[in-house]
Amino acid sequence: MDYKYINNMLSEMDKDLSSKGMTRRDAMKLAGISGASFMMGGSNLEAMEKDQLPLKKSGVDAKIVIVGGGLAGMSTAARLTLNLKNPDITVIEPNKLSVSYQPGQTLVAAGIWDIEDIKYNRDDFVPEGTKIIEDKVIDFDPNNNQVTTAKGQVIDYDYLIVATGLQLDFERLEGLEHAGRAYSTGDNSKLHKAIGEDTGICSIYTAEGATKTWEQMQKYIEKAKNAKDGKKVQFLFTHPSTPIKCGGAPKKIMYLTNARLKEAGARDNAELTFYPNGGAMFGVPEYHDAIYEQFKREGFKWHYRTNLIGVEKENKIAIFDSKWQEKGPFDPIMKDFEVVSKHEKIRVPYDFLHITPDAVAPREVAESEIGDGGFVPVNKETLQHVKFMNVFAIGDIAQVPMGKTGGSVRKQYKVLVDNLIAKMEGKKLPSKYAGYTVCPLITDIGTVMLAEFDWSVKPTPSFPLDPLVERWVFWLMKVYALKPMTMYGMLSGKA
Repeated sequence: MDYKYINNMLSEMDKDLSSKGMTRRDAMKLAGISGASFMMGGSNLEAMEKDQLPLKKSGVDAKIVIVGGGLAGMSTAARLTLNLKNPDITVIEPNKLSVSYQPGQTLVAAGIWDIEDIKYNRDDFVPEGTKIIEDKVIDFDPNNNQVTTAKGQVIDYDYLIVATGLQLDFERLEGLEHAGRAYSTGDNSKLHKAIGEDTGICSIYTAEGATKTWEQMQKYIEKAKNAKDGKKVQFLFTHPSTPIKCGGAPKKIMYLTNARLKEAGARDNAELTFYPNGGAMFGVPEYHDAIYEQFKREGFKWHYRTNLIGVEKENKIAIFDSKWQEKGPFDPIMKDFEVVSKHEKIRVPYDFLHITPDAVAPREVAESEIGDGGFVPVNKETLQHVKFMNVFAIGDIAQVPMGKTGGSVRKQYKVLVDNLIAKMEGKKLPSKYAGYTVCPLITDIGTVMLAEFDWSVKPTPSFPLDPLVERWVFWLMKVYALKPMTMYGMLSGKA
């Protein structure tokens, strides 16, 4: 564990706390999390490492291949090495920055962090004894227990873990057909060339895009500062029709743009509008209600059931498919009126347009028997493939309800490792993932509503505080604590 980094983080947090007249221990007591040792520093961090060491390692042998070396894949590899006496693990991952801290992209986009604050080298987090193949899998052959890479390597396995993550499908948008598909990290120059430099279009969903979002945001905040004659600068934010990585992120960047506008004294000259494909602010009713009240408080506008389908960059027009339902003819058999679905294409002018792209499975996954046309179908509790019993999936690529956040992976990778080792030993799979998902919903610079929930579709707070209230102490967790817990906790297989 990198104690130098964590000590620096704790020092910065203490400065923030002292400005509020509090100590770190006071803040933890306020949150009811005095036992959260990763925020308490020093010897407690060492104790956390010792407490997480496994009591007994399995002696079972098998060749395990993990496709994808991001947070999900590398954390799983690390935990397997802690729980197997003779681990034989190969991770196939082409991107040298695959473990970069994706949740920090929102903070980069608001000028709170720099891009260097979220960049991490894959090879610094490879568990001892784990083999890295710097290549990309282009074909899955689960019937013969093989994968094939772009460089032509055919790799056999006894057990396969799919942790590829998802792709960002910008190319489906009219006007961005040449953008292609992107990953959060890596070379996305094709995407940014297609977007252009002076179009007002941005997206926090790539690391480079987060930096460009901050550049664009500052430009249009300055325009709002200088706006005259009551003309408002139009800031548009979208949420697509697919499940996405961190469902709260499209709203986070909207809240942060709002905060920066207020900070600049330009909020009255700006109009912020949210265009979600769905019919609610959030899938959990209690959080929907809280966000709805926040939107009203901040003077945001919104249009439900409105999905972005294209852009006219030259004219700065966003094109949406707007959907609604109308009462149709009376059905004498059902003794009720039919409901008729309607939709129309609408054109909306913008100055600043933040795009949350469709999230899709990589083609090599979707077009194989592993993916069966999309994300990898698994038992939502055990994470075992529904057809191939020696295949598991984790993270964004796993076809489970909800569960596309780093906090979800923190629960999933422990379940997967327990179940994989049990499978290797010929035992019944013992662990179940309950759908835990967490979204630190940034509502301002300095406040966060910590949305935690599972498949019960109810708030499941970890702390003895009202989960519907925005709190400064959760901002401290988001800005100071979650990254070290991820980078030096999860990626060591211990958090």
